[in-house]
Amino acid sequence: MLLYFDYEEKNAPHTQGVALMLSKVARNALVGGEFHRSRIIKASFKTKMEGITMNIIQYYAPTNDCKDDIKDQFYERLQSVIEKCPSKDLTIMMGDLNAKVGIDNSGYEDIMGRHGLGERNENGERFANLCAFNKLVIGGTISPHNRIHKATWISSDHTTENQIDHVCINKKFRRTMEDVRTRRGADIASDHHLVVANLKLNPKKNWTTGQTSIQRNTGQDQRKEEQEVQAQAEYTEANRRVKRSILADKKKYVEELATTAEKADSEGNMKQLHDTTKKLSGKYSKPERPVKDKEGKPITEIQQQRNRWVEYFEELLNRPTSMNPPDIKAAHTDLPIDVNPPTKEEIRMAVRQIKNGKAAGPDNIPAEALKPNCNTTDHRRTIS
Repeated sequence: MLLYFDYEEKNAPHTQGVALMLSKVARNALVGGEFHRSRIIKASFKTKMEGITMNIIQYYAPTNDCKDDIKDQFYERLQSVIEKCPSKDLTIMMGDLNAKVGIDNSGYEDIMGRHGLGERNENGERFANLCAFNKLVIGGTISPHNRIHKATWISSDHTTENQIDHVCINKKFRRTMEDVRTRRGADIASDHHLVVANLKLNPKKNWTTGQTSIQRNTGQDQRKEEQEVQAQAEYTEANRRVKRSILADKKKYVEELATTAEKADSEGNMKQLHDTTKKLSGKYSKPERPVKDKEGKPITEIQQQRNRWVEYFEELLNRPTSMNPPDIKAAHTDLPIDVNPPTKEEIRMAVRQIKNGKAAGPDNIPAEALKPNCNTTDHRRTIS
């Protein structure tokens, strides 16, 4: 039995679509199915465990190069499907996720092992966060295998391999998953390899046929899809109006600041001009330069960076004393430095050069109070 759903338009290139192929035993245990456009399909099966249903979620995710709004819509829809699965049930997610989770499981130790492949990309970050939030274990990272049994996709020139197809299971049933690996050699005209997961499961025959359940749910799903499409269109339009309003308000704010800066410049108010210019330019933070080892390779670990700084300054400062110190001749005469008390004219000049708006000195007298009385200022006053 084949469950297939394609929600693309009539004139679309039909590059999407998800399907589940069921054996006779699985077909008899089928209790329901849900279709979520062309990228997600869900099927539920009755098991021999009392009160526990097995939910299979098959997906086809956007590529890493797709626009963020398309990826956001997919992961939001996938999250809504996962949330509908009761926590007591067995939930399995599988399919082409176009996500590389890599071998580094720092921060994700509960949901993935260190037997992945490559380095994590943006889609992999999204996928790992989704699994961590829903407590789903990524099966392809927990079993040690050779590289050829980890890679699920190969480029057309056979030079690049990645692990972008995944099988996940909720953490509660982690022990039912015995192994996940790829199987090469299948003649399926695809650049993907088959991904096989071994699970210890016992489906139970359901007396209500899955076909009946699917027909009953299809009408509800289609109505729901139409409502979701309409809601998404309304949200997109409202979001567009909000963004246009934000841009208009920002433009008006910048124009007002520019007018204020021009007025301050014409009036010679340097303080207001400087403050307004800072608001216009915004905050700028110079990007941090990476710490590198002696071979010029960047260091990412915090502790290793600290150790590298210690090593650098030890080599820089703890040098042996030179056997031939430089021959620096002493000056023949002292430089002519005037150490006499300041004259009245020097005090007046210093007072006139003090900037307005600055903090007062120890005497708590601001510059604005000294400047009008500059000619009568006592020559014994010290200016700080």
